[in-house]
Amino acid sequence: MALIKKFRVKSFKGDENIVEIKNASVFYNNRQILNNLNLQIKKQEILGMLGPNGVGKSTIFNLITGLKDPNYGKIIIEGVDVTDLPINERFTKFRLGLVPQYGGLIQDLTLLDNLKLVSEIHISEKELREQKINRLISQFEFEALLNIKGKHLSGGQKKKLVIAMALINNPKILLLDEPFAALDILTIKMLQEIIINLQSTEEISVVVCDHQARDLLNCVDRAIILSNGKIIASGSPNEVISDKDAKSHYFGDEFNIN
Repeated sequence: MALIKKFRVKSFKGDENIVEIKNASVFYNNRQILNNLNLQIKKQEILGMLGPNGVGKSTIFNLITGLKDPNYGKIIIEGVDVTDLPINERFTKFRLGLVPQYGGLIQDLTLLDNLKLVSEIHISEKELREQKINRLISQFEFEALLNIKGKHLSGGQKKKLVIAMALINNPKILLLDEPFAALDILTIKMLQEIIINLQSTEEISVVVCDHQARDLLNCVDRAIILSNGKIIASGSPNEVISDKDAKSHYFGDEFNIN
C-alpha cells in the first residue's frame, strides 16, 4: 500500500517565495503552452507538477533555468527579476540544480570521474572538491560503485549519480524531471527518501515533475495540476486528488493513492 507522505513538518519551512512565475505566457510555433500562468514556490518546499503530455510542465522548468524565455511575464528568483538573465548566471548566482529525465552523466566515465568532472566546474579548491565528493559518496552509498562506468550502472544507480552531480554546487533549488520513470518499486522508494532527506537536511527547495502520479504524491508537500496552460488545482496531495477539476482533467473518478 502506498502512503501519502507523512513528513509534513512545517517548522523549518518559511512562507517566503524562492521562485515566482508571474503572468507567464509561452508560445511554440503559434501554439500556446502556458496561458498567463502564476506560480509561487516556497523555500524548502517539495512541489510536484502533474498534467498530461504537452501541458507545460517541462516549459516551467525551462522558464526557471532560462532555457526558454516567456513571451510575456516575469521570472523572479529570491526576489530578483531574472527574466533576461542567461542560463549560466542563473545556475551560479542562484544555485540551481537540474536532474534531466535522460542523460546527465558521461557514460564512458566512471561514477567517481563523473563526480570529479562536475566538481572541477563548480569548486576551485582541490581540497574542497575532495571533501564534497567524499560527502556525496557517503550520503548516496556509492563506495562499491566508484570505478564502474556510467553505461554499466543500473537505472536507479544512474539516477542517484545524476542527483549527486546536481548537488555538487550546493543548490538552493533542485529541479527533477521525471525521476521515477522506468524504475522499479524499491528504487522509486529509495529516490522518494532521498528527495525528502534533501528537503530536511540540505534545506533545498525541490520541484518534481513526473507522470507517476502516486509516486510523486507520496513525497511532495504540495502538488499542482496543469491543464490547457493553466494551473487548475493546487494543494496538498489529499486536496488535489479530491478536487473536481483535477478529477475531470487529469485523475479521473477512480484514481486513489492506495
